[in-house]
Amino acid sequence: MLAQVWKGLAWLRAGRLAEGIPQLREAMETYYAHGGELMMPYYRVVLAEGLVASGDRESGLRLIEESLTQIGQPGWEERCYLAEILRLKGWMLTLQGDLNGAEQNYLASLDWARQQQAKSWELRTAISLARLWQQQGKKAEAHKLLSEIYHWFTEGFDTKDLQEAKALLAELAEER
Repeated sequence: MLAQVWKGLAWLRAGRLAEGIPQLREAMETYYAHGGELMMPYYRVVLAEGLVASGDRESGLRLIEESLTQIGQPGWEERCYLAEILRLKGWMLTLQGDLNGAEQNYLASLDWARQQQAKSWELRTAISLARLWQQQGKKAEAHKLLSEIYHWFTEGFDTKDLQEAKALLAELAEER
Protein backbone atom coordinates (compact mmCIF):
# COMPACT_ATOMS: atom_id res chain seq x y z
CA MET A 1 0.00 0.00 0.00
CA LEU A 2 2.68 2.52 0.99
CA ALA A 3 4.78 1.43 -1.99
CA GLN A 4 2.01 2.81 -4.20
CA VAL A 5 2.04 6.09 -2.26
CA TRP A 6 5.80 6.42 -2.74
CA LYS A 7 5.50 5.51 -6.41
CA GLY A 8 3.12 8.46 -6.86
CA LEU A 9 5.43 10.71 -4.84
CA ALA A 10 8.40 9.69 -6.99
CA TRP A 11 6.52 10.35 -10.21
CA LEU A 12 5.45 13.79 -9.02
CA ARG A 13 8.98 14.67 -7.88
CA ALA A 14 10.19 13.58 -11.34
CA GLY A 15 7.67 15.92 -12.99
CA ARG A 16 5.45 13.12 -14.30
CA LEU A 17 2.25 14.92 -13.29
CA ALA A 18 -0.19 13.07 -15.53
CA GLU A 19 0.85 9.75 -13.98
CA GLY A 20 1.77 10.91 -10.50
CA ILE A 21 -1.37 12.84 -9.55
CA PRO A 22 -3.86 9.99 -10.03
CA GLN A 23 -1.38 7.43 -8.68
CA LEU A 24 -0.78 9.36 -5.47
CA ARG A 25 -4.42 10.35 -5.03
CA GLU A 26 -5.64 6.75 -5.34
CA ALA A 27 -2.87 5.37 -3.13
CA MET A 28 -3.60 7.97 -0.44
CA GLU A 29 -7.31 7.10 -0.51
CA THR A 30 -6.48 3.40 -0.07
CA TYR A 31 -4.00 4.12 2.71
CA TYR A 32 -6.51 6.33 4.55
CA ALA A 33 -9.32 3.80 4.08
CA HIS A 34 -7.15 1.27 5.88
CA GLY A 35 -6.63 3.61 8.83
CA GLY A 36 -3.44 5.27 7.67
CA GLU A 37 -2.96 8.83 8.89
CA LEU A 38 0.77 8.98 9.58
CA MET A 39 2.59 11.18 7.03
CA MET A 40 -0.70 12.25 5.39
CA PRO A 41 0.11 15.96 5.78
CA TYR A 42 3.31 15.39 3.79
CA TYR A 43 1.61 13.24 1.14
CA ARG A 44 -1.07 15.91 0.72
CA VAL A 45 1.57 18.61 0.29
CA VAL A 46 3.35 16.73 -2.48
CA LEU A 47 0.03 16.14 -4.21
CA ALA A 48 -0.84 19.82 -3.73
CA GLU A 49 2.41 20.88 -5.41
CA GLY A 50 1.63 18.58 -8.32
CA LEU A 51 -1.88 19.94 -8.67
CA VAL A 52 -0.65 23.52 -8.66
CA ALA A 53 2.02 22.65 -11.23
CA SER A 54 -0.73 21.18 -13.42
CA GLY A 55 -2.77 24.38 -13.09
CA ASP A 56 -5.20 23.41 -10.34
CA ARG A 57 -4.32 26.01 -7.70
CA GLU A 58 -7.65 25.77 -5.89
CA SER A 59 -7.34 22.04 -5.20
CA GLY A 60 -3.70 22.47 -4.20
CA LEU A 61 -4.57 25.12 -1.64
CA ARG A 62 -7.47 23.01 -0.35
CA LEU A 63 -5.04 20.12 0.32
CA ILE A 64 -2.70 22.49 2.16
CA GLU A 65 -5.61 23.57 4.36
CA GLU A 66 -6.50 19.92 5.02
CA SER A 67 -2.92 19.28 6.13
CA LEU A 68 -2.97 22.29 8.44
CA THR A 69 -6.31 21.18 9.89
CA GLN A 70 -4.94 17.71 10.60
CA ILE A 71 -1.78 19.11 12.19
CA GLY A 72 -3.88 21.44 14.33
CA GLN A 73 -5.95 18.63 15.82
CA PRO A 74 -5.55 18.20 19.59
CA GLY A 75 -3.10 15.41 20.29
CA TRP A 76 -1.66 15.39 16.79
CA GLU A 77 2.10 15.57 17.22
CA GLU A 78 3.31 15.16 13.64
CA ARG A 79 4.61 18.63 12.85
CA CYS A 80 7.91 17.85 11.17
CA TYR A 81 6.69 19.24 7.81
CA LEU A 82 4.79 22.23 9.20
CA ALA A 83 7.39 24.80 8.14
CA GLU A 84 7.34 23.47 4.58
CA ILE A 85 3.54 23.30 4.51
CA LEU A 86 3.33 26.96 5.59
CA ARG A 87 5.95 27.93 3.00
CA LEU A 88 4.02 26.19 0.25
CA LYS A 89 0.81 27.86 1.36
CA GLY A 90 2.63 31.18 1.06
CA TRP A 91 3.81 30.26 -2.43
CA MET A 92 0.27 29.32 -3.48
CA LEU A 93 -1.13 32.55 -2.06
CA THR A 94 1.53 34.46 -4.00
CA LEU A 95 0.32 32.79 -7.20
CA GLN A 96 -3.20 33.96 -6.34
CA GLY A 97 -2.01 37.52 -5.71
CA ASP A 98 -2.58 37.43 -1.94
CA LEU A 99 0.81 38.91 -1.04
CA ASN A 100 -0.13 39.78 2.55
CA GLY A 101 -1.36 36.25 3.19
CA ALA A 102 1.77 34.89 1.54
CA GLU A 103 4.04 37.00 3.72
CA GLN A 104 2.18 35.95 6.88
CA ASN A 105 2.63 32.28 5.99
CA TYR A 106 6.30 32.76 5.12
CA LEU A 107 6.91 34.46 8.46
CA ALA A 108 5.04 31.68 10.31
CA SER A 109 7.12 29.13 8.40
CA LEU A 110 10.34 30.89 9.42
CA ASP A 111 9.22 30.91 13.05
CA TRP A 112 8.40 27.22 12.99
CA ALA A 113 11.64 26.28 11.19
CA ARG A 114 13.59 28.23 13.81
CA GLN A 115 11.74 26.49 16.65
CA GLN A 116 12.66 23.15 15.11
CA GLN A 117 16.19 24.35 14.35
CA ALA A 118 15.54 23.14 10.79
CA LYS A 119 17.99 25.20 8.77
CA SER A 120 17.02 23.63 5.43
CA TRP A 121 13.35 24.56 5.92
CA GLU A 122 14.46 28.00 7.12
CA LEU A 123 16.59 28.47 4.00
CA ARG A 124 13.78 27.46 1.66
CA THR A 125 11.39 29.84 3.34
CA ALA A 126 13.94 32.66 3.37
CA ILE A 127 14.36 32.23 -0.39
CA SER A 128 10.59 32.42 -0.91
CA LEU A 129 10.18 35.43 1.38
CA ALA A 130 13.21 37.18 -0.12
CA ARG A 131 11.71 36.78 -3.61
CA LEU A 132 8.45 38.28 -2.39
CA TRP A 133 10.25 41.20 -0.75
CA GLN A 134 12.37 41.66 -3.88
CA GLN A 135 9.17 42.10 -5.93
CA GLN A 136 7.90 44.59 -3.35
CA GLY A 137 11.09 46.66 -3.50
CA LYS A 138 12.31 45.55 -0.05
CA LYS A 139 15.65 44.46 -1.46
CA ALA A 140 17.81 45.38 1.54
CA GLU A 141 15.55 43.43 3.92
CA ALA A 142 15.50 40.48 1.54
CA HIS A 143 19.29 40.46 1.23
CA LYS A 144 19.79 40.70 5.00
CA LEU A 145 17.38 37.86 5.77
CA LEU A 146 18.75 35.51 3.15
CA SER A 147 22.39 36.37 3.76
CA GLU A 148 22.19 35.56 7.47
CA ILE A 149 20.73 32.13 6.81
CA TYR A 150 22.91 31.35 3.79
CA HIS A 151 26.10 32.11 5.70
CA TRP A 152 25.12 29.71 8.47
CA PHE A 153 25.86 26.80 6.11
CA THR A 154 29.40 25.42 5.89
CA GLU A 155 28.81 22.63 3.38
CA GLY A 156 26.34 21.39 0.79
CA PHE A 157 26.83 24.30 -1.57
CA ASP A 158 26.12 22.07 -4.56
CA THR A 159 22.52 21.52 -3.39
CA LYS A 160 19.66 23.12 -5.29
CA ASP A 161 18.49 25.28 -2.36
CA LEU A 162 21.93 26.74 -1.58
CA GLN A 163 22.62 27.38 -5.26
CA GLU A 164 19.28 29.17 -5.58
CA ALA A 165 20.02 31.22 -2.46
CA LYS A 166 23.46 32.19 -3.78
CA ALA A 167 22.00 33.30 -7.12
CA LEU A 168 19.26 35.31 -5.41
CA LEU A 169 21.79 36.97 -3.10
CA ALA A 170 23.81 38.01 -6.15
CA GLU A 171 20.67 39.47 -7.79
CA LEU A 172 19.75 41.36 -4.63
CA ALA A 173 23.29 42.71 -4.23
CA GLU A 174 23.18 44.08 -7.79
CA GLU A 175 19.76 45.68 -7.29
CA ARG A 176 20.55 47.47 -4.03
